Amino acid sequence: MAVVVQLVSYPIKGCAGTPLDGVRADEPGLEHDRSFMVVDGDGTFRSQRRDPRLALIRPVVGERGRRITLDAAGFGAVDIEVDTDSARRDVELFGLPYQGIDQGPDAAGWLSEFLGAPSRLVRVPPEHDRVTDGLTPGQAGYADSGAVHLVSTASLDELNRRLAAAGHPALPMDRFRPNIVIDGTGGPHLEDELRGVRIGGAVLAFAKLALRCAVTTVDQDGGVKTGPEPLRTLAAYRRVARGGVAFGAKFSVVRPGRVALGDEVAAAGRTDGLVRAFSPGSPG
Repeated sequence: MAVVVQLVSYPIKGCAGTPLDGVRADEPGLEHDRSFMVVDGDGTFRSQRRDPRLALIRPVVGERGRRITLDAAGFGAVDIEVDTDSARRDVELFGLPYQGIDQGPDAAGWLSEFLGAPSRLVRVPPEHDRVTDGLTPGQAGYADSGAVHLVSTASLDELNRRLAAAGHPALPMDRFRPNIVIDGTGGPHLEDELRGVRIGGAVLAFAKLALRCAVTTVDQDGGVKTGPEPLRTLAAYRRVARGGVAFGAKFSVVRPGRVALGDEVAAAGRTDGLVRAFSPGSPG
């Protein structure tokens, strides 16, 4: 029986995650996940690909989403009231235009000083209606390409086995920044084959494989790039036909509900028909 062993929400895209015991999963993903984003002076999103120090920023969302604190060890913190009403500004995510609500000069000053470059913090507007593609399209905030990223411990164990065989140290799960980590699948990469899963009160449907990028080479505790691993090792056995390497899978939330550590991951099936069977409003 596969069960949930980690739950993580990442309130600010690219920054450190918040471990959770339980959380509601809505159509855009886990509560507060990627609802904020750091942008440069032109409105283009900042990523650990270019700004690995983002990993050191530990955001805390409080008062039911009405406040957010930015903190980093040895740097101090700034606490701001979340703005959901001000004028929207243009932002860019992977070359696509979206809107964001600027969170003001205090957040901007703190981020600019910490990252050493002009930066602003923006929030997803309430009317944000982004839909990501895949086998099961779904809503998403500022996440890369899907609402929920799910990975199994067996997949990481297989990668670390291969790294050890090549003389490299094992890597922690946070290199892949998943939302849901499951244990007990019985083998690596079986999450790739799931087409629908029920976890707690939520039902998720498979969208796509998670293609990996240079963020996986960033030490999440140090905020620095460490070299070619794990991409070099993944390239030896996890290449996909359309290019790149895959590790983990992206899921859309087709029935919102609460998920928690220890919840059983019940497979809804491994065929496209079972995804349709678990569409919103259906029984089962």
